[in-house]
Amino acid sequence: MFPQDIPPAYTFDDVLLVPSASEVLPSEVSLKTRLTDAIHLNAPLVSAAMDTVTEHRTAIAMAREGGIGIIHKNMSIESQATEVERVKKSESGMIIDPVTVTEKQSVAEVQAIMRTYKISGLPVLRGDKLVGIVTNRDLRFVSDDSLRVSDVMTSKDLVTVPEGIDLEHCKALLHEHRIEKLLVVDREGALKGLITIKDIEKIKKYP
Repeated sequence: MFPQDIPPAYTFDDVLLVPSASEVLPSEVSLKTRLTDAIHLNAPLVSAAMDTVTEHRTAIAMAREGGIGIIHKNMSIESQATEVERVKKSESGMIIDPVTVTEKQSVAEVQAIMRTYKISGLPVLRGDKLVGIVTNRDLRFVSDDSLRVSDVMTSKDLVTVPEGIDLEHCKALLHEHRIEKLLVVDREGALKGLITIKDIEKIKKYP
């Protein structure tokens, strides 16, 4: 092939976009793209299927921004299915793997967990059964951090809801009882998740 037969080609550095006024508003711009024949994305963002990159937390974050996260395969099929289920359930506004504590843990441990995860309340379990909740409100006037969770937690009149509850109903319950968290349980009283007003707001922000 002779030099004159080689067609011109450009790299990114060969192109310069000159700033200028535009009549197109950012709100009018669409970044929608197609990943497959059946899957469309609102933003051209895909996270790598690597065990150091994408599990359910990353996939949820990507989905909320309009992209998609590819769950890696360095785990069992059952674990992969669980990761995908967690992503799907995030659409319901429910935290399906909340941080929990037991009755026997100390107040000092609870406070450390709250600081680490930047959360204000923890479900209390006996095995997998819900027996209470401990919040900043319960700890506010506790001066002895060697006390057990069972000494300070709220265990009576817990406001619980079943899986699949409507988010508007959840919002009404949170407002009615002046609480920040709803505990999701199954028929046997086992904890299945947690719903907060922040999660409900996220669902509205990222439909």
